Amino acid sequence: MTDEANASSWPPGISAITLFVEDLDATKAFYGEVFGLPVVFEDSNSAVFGFGDTVINLLRVTEAPGLIAPARVAGPDVGSRMQFTLPVDDVDAMCEELAARGVTLLNGPMDRPWGIRTASFRDPGGHIWEIAR
Repeated sequence: MTDEANASSWPPGISAITLFVEDLDATKAFYGEVFGLPVVFEDSNSAVFGFGDTVINLLRVTEAPGLIAPARVAGPDVGSRMQFTLPVDDVDAMCEELAARGVTLLNGPMDRPWGIRTASFRDPGGHIWEIAR
């Protein structure tokens, strides 16, 4: 398949990311407080936040099998399998802002060998977020 044909077959971006969470209330509060994101939809099993052109759907882990069966839902204790990266103008300043919001960093800020400065933290569901410049 040519690059042109391959490129045209994919959508232009990701419309939604669904994260499975054990404590919906705590994770919803985290996203509202830390990221300052608006809730665009909410019911007893999920909270959906607008994040640019993408929505982040926080879904109770008990509801996840209905979406992914026969695949299994992994628990937060098995380790991380992905990371989201957000670009920021000043990693150090954002780390100070995150600390003021009660966020504990996993690492950083640090200069990476590939030429960027990063720091990362975890949300209450165990999902890893990196800030980078």
